Amino acid sequence: MNVLITGAGGFLGSHIALQLLDAGHVVRGFSRGTYPTLEALGVNWVQGDLRKQRDVSKACEGMDAVIHTAAVPGIWGSWKMYYGINTLGTANIIRAVQQHDIPYLVYTSSPSVVFDGKDQSGISEEVPYPKTWLCHYPHSKALAEQQVLAANVDGQLATCALRPHLIWGEDDPHLIPRLIARGRTQKLRIIGNGNNLIDMVHVENAAHAHLCALTALQVTPKSRGRAYWISQQTPVNCWEWINEILGFAGVEPITKRIGFRTAYRVGAILEYMYKSLGIKSEPRMTRFLALQLSADHYFDNTLAQNVLGYRPKISTADAMAELKTALSS
Repeated sequence: MNVLITGAGGFLGSHIALQLLDAGHVVRGFSRGTYPTLEALGVNWVQGDLRKQRDVSKACEGMDAVIHTAAVPGIWGSWKMYYGINTLGTANIIRAVQQHDIPYLVYTSSPSVVFDGKDQSGISEEVPYPKTWLCHYPHSKALAEQQVLAANVDGQLATCALRPHLIWGEDDPHLIPRLIARGRTQKLRIIGNGNNLIDMVHVENAAHAHLCALTALQVTPKSRGRAYWISQQTPVNCWEWINEILGFAGVEPITKRIGFRTAYRVGAILEYMYKSLGIKSEPRMTRFLALQLSADHYFDNTLAQNVLGYRPKISTADAMAELKTALSS
C-alpha cells in the first residue's frame, strides 16, 4: 500500500514508518521539516503545514491509507495553537482523505481525551468525554477524535482512533530524558499516596498497534469507527516504574511526597501567575498534572486484543532491560 504518515519524523511516527517499510509498503512522510535519515531508508517526503488545506491535499494525493500521528503535545500553551494544529489540522486530513477517495484513516489519539480527573481503573473505551477541561491538549485531541470517528462511513471511509498511553523507549527524545533531567534536580515529589497504577507502552508496540489497526480496517468491519486503548496490557506502579528508570541513569530515587490537594493548589497558583505575567514556559505544576500524576490510568484491553489483534511484541521486562543498557552505556 501507499501509506501517508503525518508526523513521520517524530518519535512514534518514525517507528511506524520503519515498520511499514519492513512490511513492504511504500511510505510517504508529511511534516514541516525534513528527515534525511528516514529519506535515505526509503521514506519519500512532502513538506507542509497541517493548518493549510492545500498542503494536506498534496500530501494525500495518490495514497491508499493515512496514519495521522502529527500533533502538538504538552499541557501549556494557547488554545489557538492546540485547536489550530490538533483539531483543525485533523479536519483538513479528513477532507483530503475524502477528496482523494482514500479508504483508510488511522488516527493517533490519547487516553487523556476521556480523563475527567478521577481514577481510570480498568475502564473500557466507552467511558464518555468529560464536560470540562483543565488543559487544551486533551480537549483539542478529543474534538479531533470525535471528527475522525464520525467520518467513518461504510463503503467509503474506514476510520479508527488509537489511544496509546505514555509512549517510551530507549531512543525516546521526550519523556525519559525529561524525567531524568528533573530527577537530577532532586525536586521531584511523589504526588498523593504513591499507589497509583498506570498503563504505558513501548514505542515499538505502539507502532505495531498502528499496523494492526490498518490491517483490521481492511478485513474486520467491526473494527471501524471505534477507539482503542493501546498499552503494554499490564499496568505498573507509576512511581516504582519512574524510580526504576531513574536508577538506570544513576539518579537517586524519589522518596519525598506531597499531598494531592497541596499539589493541586500549587498548580492553580502557578497557572494564575504564569497567565497573569504572560510567561510562555510550562509551569512545574498545574492542576491537570497533579491529577494525572496521582490517579490510576489503566485500561480494559479487550477490544485491542480481540478486534485489532494487537498484543505487545516486546514485553515490559525486555523493554526495560534494553532501556537499562541504553542508559548505562
